[in-house]
Amino acid sequence: MYLQRRFIPFLIVVLPSFPCYYSLLGKPNYSVSKKIDKVGIRSLASFQTVNVDDYGDKGDATEEAWKVACSSRGSVLVVPKNKNYLLKATTFEGPCKSSITVKIHGTVQASADRSAYSNNMSRWLVFKDVHNLAVQSGGTINGNGKIWWKNSCKVNHAPPCKNAPTALTFYYCKDLVVKNLKIKNAQEKHFSFEKCVGVLASGLKITAPKDSPNTDAIHVTRTQNIQISSSVIATDDDCISNVSGSRKVQATSITCGPGHGISIGSLGSRNSEAHVSDITVNGATLSGTTNGVRIKLWQGRSGSASIIKFQNIKMHNVKNPIIIDQKYRDQRKPCKSQSRAVQVKNVLYQNIKGTSSSNEAIKLVCGEKFPCRGIVFQDIDLRLGEGKSAKAVCNNAKVTKKGLFLQAAVESIDLIFLY
Repeated sequence: MYLQRRFIPFLIVVLPSFPCYYSLLGKPNYSVSKKIDKVGIRSLASFQTVNVDDYGDKGDATEEAWKVACSSRGSVLVVPKNKNYLLKATTFEGPCKSSITVKIHGTVQASADRSAYSNNMSRWLVFKDVHNLAVQSGGTINGNGKIWWKNSCKVNHAPPCKNAPTALTFYYCKDLVVKNLKIKNAQEKHFSFEKCVGVLASGLKITAPKDSPNTDAIHVTRTQNIQISSSVIATDDDCISNVSGSRKVQATSITCGPGHGISIGSLGSRNSEAHVSDITVNGATLSGTTNGVRIKLWQGRSGSASIIKFQNIKMHNVKNPIIIDQKYRDQRKPCKSQSRAVQVKNVLYQNIKGTSSSNEAIKLVCGEKFPCRGIVFQDIDLRLGEGKSAKAVCNNAKVTKKGLFLQAAVESIDLIFLY
């Protein structure tokens, strides 16, 4: 396939009303769907085509085409099939006059020239302050991350640690649909939803090799009312990470592995106050991951992680199937014991079954001054290979046990079972 060495963007479809992709996703419980259901659909005959090729072949053609589409009522801008488009760091900024749909049928590829990110080293493609946006794809987004991975301080310890760009960021978007996107080899994170409200993300396929550091698949921060469903993820970091400010997050039908599992956190880094709440993972399969469902928190910080549910999850050869780590560190030297911590409370683990590759299938590392509270285990059947028993090791946790629980011994250090 011929690679066009031009900085050209992809298909932008501007609809006068929000598209009917919700019927394909099913009705979520969040208010965004109720609002959008009230909007009508205009006929295809009213669409206006805005083609990037009409705006020249220079790097600013992308921005010019977006300005025209964003200011129009009913426009279409296309990335054709069987074509590759090379893009520099680009921001598509709203607000726009009308609802917008972006369709990617070809391949959108990041530049391997690091100087192409001189204006924004933290992000590659950004949709900023766009309401009623839908992004669809039958094509591929390729972050071309190899040049960044080999310069990561996790691979090459000589240079100072610097962040690489996130491949696709949605920033300050409201009433957002992301559907059937295939994204691979991000420079660092693949997706980031930041300060968004009302998100439906479905049918995502996210891949990166095992030696691609920090390539989180889906990163959620300061975002509320987001549903992630029917997605397949295989990277070298978290499949889904929910960090501070995440509220009302629902993940269903997630296939994860390899990678680091599904995480709450890390929370409380750099002496920050962090809060997450109302996070549900219901229906997931994790295979060969270094963690299963994990809550990770830095010492010496403040905040809370609460109202969290992990339900109906299958584990296959997962190293740490269930883990709460209130003494998390992402560095080699140990941390001193601290007097403050992010509080963990009201966490449900229900119907989690499968195999652990480590003896400790459940590990709760909570602090003495801020113990984990309201932890409920219901119908947990995690074993080693060949049906051998696994262990639960819990420090400073107040736990309720219901139904099946490991069918194994429990090593308890200040572990309180509440019935």
